[in-house]
Amino acid sequence: MPKPSLVIRDFQAADTDATAQIYFRAVREGALAAYSAAEVKAWVPELPEKKAWYQRLNYNRTLIAERNGVAIGFMAMSHAGYIDLAFVAPEEMGKGIADALYGAQLAYGKDEGLPKLTAHASYLARRFFLRHGWTEGEKEIVERNGEKLVRFQMKMEIG
Repeated sequence: MPKPSLVIRDFQAADTDATAQIYFRAVREGALAAYSAAEVKAWVPELPEKKAWYQRLNYNRTLIAERNGVAIGFMAMSHAGYIDLAFVAPEEMGKGIADALYGAQLAYGKDEGLPKLTAHASYLARRFFLRHGWTEGEKEIVERNGEKLVRFQMKMEIG
């Protein structure tokens, strides 16, 4: 039986709840490989508030990865090339979902003539971006709900 194909498409308002769930689960479950339970709980203490979450995703160029009509990942990038959010459902991690989303965002950035893409990356996202040829910048410590979290400035020259 053939594997259902992956579809990459634009974000729609109906994706708001599914993307919030993916974000919550990706951090709370998927990021435990690199962060402590206390850190992931501080990072995402609860599901994002629906209206603010929709506005954030709708403001950016957000792409959805879906299989069989079910959202399994998403990547939000500003029109200036800042990758704001990139998350995949924990059970779909390591299956090329982020690669497909990134490929579509990179192609868009090139088509738009952007000189570079940038991001603030977690330990997990850092490995992903380095694998795609990005350059690592400053290591930063950010405080979230009483926990200090490590992230990395990243960039990719494309123009």
